[in-house]
Amino acid sequence: MTDGNVDMSRRAFLGAAAGGAAVAATSGTAAAQTEEPDFGGHLDGIDGGYEDLRGQSEVTIEVGAEGNGGALAFAPAGVWIDTGTTVTWEWTGEGGGHNVVASEGASLDSGSAVSEAGSTYEYTFEEGDAGITKYHCVPHEALGMLGAVAVGSDVPTVSTGGGGGSNLPQVPDSAKSLGVATTFAMVATLGLAYFFMKYGGDYDVQD
Repeated sequence: MTDGNVDMSRRAFLGAAAGGAAVAATSGTAAAQTEEPDFGGHLDGIDGGYEDLRGQSEVTIEVGAEGNGGALAFAPAGVWIDTGTTVTWEWTGEGGGHNVVASEGASLDSGSAVSEAGSTYEYTFEEGDAGITKYHCVPHEALGMLGAVAVGSDVPTVSTGGGGGSNLPQVPDSAKSLGVATTFAMVATLGLAYFFMKYGGDYDVQD
């Protein structure tokens, strides 16, 4: 049977499908805005803060910023960057002698501790450095002078918003995108099946 109701049903289904796609895209964006890299507790209780600096080719981190009971912080202590980004650690001249030495991840090592303001140490994080790099200042590690760098998009994350957040590691963005796409495809398929079962696939409208 073909009448105007069929056309209305078809348009309603197509509208719902489009709406579902919009909701899925919005949900993915919202999730990305409430996530941070999972530094595995390395920065828990540490001063210096965190910044998402993806999209920048050059990033500067202060060495000897105020925090941890003195000028004993990296600022920001935690950063998220793209591969190919050059990070420059710049000494403030405060808090005594500091250095930058990795305990996990990329091969960071600025050498002996120095205290001269304006001293710098640079490292470019390439593809082989993707993931989480944890580092510290050797003389002040016990006082909380720690830092971490998340490199690339395929890193573990934790939720930072939406109902108080969660400390559980989350799956990488690539897996989440696949899950959203798969769910939407299933919904669309079920909707089409219902439509054809109800109308037998004959939905041509006669003028």
